[in-house]
Amino acid sequence: MSFVSSRQQSRHIAINREERYFERPTDSNGNYQRVTDYYGEYIFHFADAQEIPASIKEELEQAVADGAVISREHAEVVAKAVTEWAIKKGATHFCHWFQPLTGSTAEKHDAFLDFADKEQPIETLSASQLIQGEPDASSFPNGGSRSTFEARGYTAWDLTSPMFLKEGANGMTLCIPTAFVSYHGEALDIKTPLLRSVSALNKEGTRFMHLCGEKDVKKVSVTCGAEQEYFLVDKNFYFERPDLVMSGRTLFGAPSSRNQQLDDHYFGAIPERVMAFMEELDLELHRLGIPAKTRHNEVAPGQFELAQIFRDANTAADNNQMVMAMIEDIARRHNFVALLHEKPFAGINGSGKHLNWSMATDTGINLLGPGKEVHQNSRFLAFTSIVIEAVKRHSKMLRVAVSSQGNDHRLGANEAPPSIISVFTGSTIGSILEAIKDGKEFTPEGDITLDLGANQLASLPKDNTDRNRTSPFAFTGNKFEFRAVGSSHAIGFPLTILNGAVASVLKESNDILEEMIKGGESVDKALLKLSEKWMKSSWNVIFNGDGYSEEWVKEAEKRGLPNLKTTADALPIMMDTQETAYLTDLGIYRRGEIETRYNVLIERYCTLREIEFTTLIDLVHQYVVPAAIKFKKEIADVVLAQKELKVESTVEMDVYKKVNLMLESLYEDTRNLANMVKTLPENEEERAKEIANSLMPLSEQIAKFIGEVEVHMPNEQWPLPSYFDMLFLR
Repeated sequence: MSFVSSRQQSRHIAINREERYFERPTDSNGNYQRVTDYYGEYIFHFADAQEIPASIKEELEQAVADGAVISREHAEVVAKAVTEWAIKKGATHFCHWFQPLTGSTAEKHDAFLDFADKEQPIETLSASQLIQGEPDASSFPNGGSRSTFEARGYTAWDLTSPMFLKEGANGMTLCIPTAFVSYHGEALDIKTPLLRSVSALNKEGTRFMHLCGEKDVKKVSVTCGAEQEYFLVDKNFYFERPDLVMSGRTLFGAPSSRNQQLDDHYFGAIPERVMAFMEELDLELHRLGIPAKTRHNEVAPGQFELAQIFRDANTAADNNQMVMAMIEDIARRHNFVALLHEKPFAGINGSGKHLNWSMATDTGINLLGPGKEVHQNSRFLAFTSIVIEAVKRHSKMLRVAVSSQGNDHRLGANEAPPSIISVFTGSTIGSILEAIKDGKEFTPEGDITLDLGANQLASLPKDNTDRNRTSPFAFTGNKFEFRAVGSSHAIGFPLTILNGAVASVLKESNDILEEMIKGGESVDKALLKLSEKWMKSSWNVIFNGDGYSEEWVKEAEKRGLPNLKTTADALPIMMDTQETAYLTDLGIYRRGEIETRYNVLIERYCTLREIEFTTLIDLVHQYVVPAAIKFKKEIADVVLAQKELKVESTVEMDVYKKVNLMLESLYEDTRNLANMVKTLPENEEERAKEIANSLMPLSEQIAKFIGEVEVHMPNEQWPLPSYFDMLFLR
């Protein structure tokens, strides 16, 4: 079958596909169940299990709070209870589910099957199997921290995240969330440092609340709600685009004449086939206890979003890994392929993952909620200023946390946040913080003057800011939104870096507060002075304007804010011990663990870019050049025929010359790219910079030439699915 007929067949199939129907849960009377009837039916947590005695639950909860080792007897009780529950649900296997440095998840399945005396088959999960696993760690990324023959690694049960059932075509697997460490105890995963950062913030946040007079607070949790953007394309188009299969993005493509200019896709009516997918996705997520809340069309054609309700950061990070996997899995059931790449299509909006972040006490206080009383206002202002100082002080590492080859196409690309890390506060909060910085009174419009020494911010409304889509780190009423995170990222890493940044400034702030209060200052006065200190220090990082503008880039440079434009620019920051000292001082990372991550991330960046380059070269030779030559031959035949008839061929010759010139330029640039790939430096840092500064611009030039060739060729002769096909036909 020719390329052309294959593409046409794919178009026909995509247009005529019917929606997939699935069975919604019903009760014994055949009525549809409510979401609350089946929500969380596929998760198991010891704290909610009726089979586990209350006394054991309390001791397990205390062990979690204290970081103590749980007893084997208690683990046996949990193991027996979860085994019975899982088997009744249809599970035959269990696995330790963990997050290695690949950015995705890993699992090795073991059957519940074992043998008792006299080889009597039984189904069991022992305490030791629940608590600890020993997967072969040699094939996971380790950044050169260990030799190939050093294969031992350990997975350790994370009691704070619920176990869950993963559904297959013919059965269930019990997944046990775990941390993943080396034989010597170094973190080889995303979860372990995240848990450490949560503990660090809990310690300093609880101390902060006690200094503020809230002595009943026993715990402060990091709370998080991740939004997830993604594209859907018909699976036939996907498998006819080798660049999508190999790299997750289209390496070239002529833009369609209408894409998102009319803003008609955003929040528009959801296509029926997409709605069927979303409905099944929500069902499966709710069964897994994942609080999917919002679904809608995003800005670009073919782009959509799912958002979750806030919950604790560790569970939210696990949930987002599951969300990405479920989006891809459910999409396949509906003959779609979900694209989680940050920029699968050039010329239209890419996909991010807005990371909504806050902190809350076990008594129900949101530390980023302004509150209605004076002391609540003082606390809110102080904590907000602490966060802003943390962003200013550790902006380079926050940029590192959102670095990837995919996200480089978004950051600073006239969409999404720029690569300059700044904070949006909104006009109201910004004016109050400025007044504090300058030691002045603040007068809100239409209200009385607020004496910042005594009556600051009383009854400040929750929605006290506008939204700023151009800011990488924005205050949005009662939380901050880290908007620079990429759609394919595991949120555990940026969460860890952000948590550590805030914990480090919070620790310093607590020492300052304690000294002021011991010296006789009132809590409110001490909090106000602390806010003033941090506002004077961090004022340059606050920017409430258009982050897309060239003026901001120039202004940021004047302010001394770093602009790490590419991943190749950002990752070397990890090797600067001064920039990462706060992470090691707090025990979030060991120095060797940071070096491991640097090596893994820079190698991954280079490898993924090289896959893109070799794929692009192959596509040029296998698809674009043959199609263009064939088209040139057809034009030449017409010119020769008309010459015999003594008819002018002005139009034909003009088209021929244009295509020929573009093809020659394309071929030459492709040859140069192939040679540059072969001669890349061995040193990874030099390799990454060469890729970012030389090979990427050349590959983009090649993509431009291919797009021009595509535009000049008859549509039916173009061998690959076009942007129109992939974005609009479903």
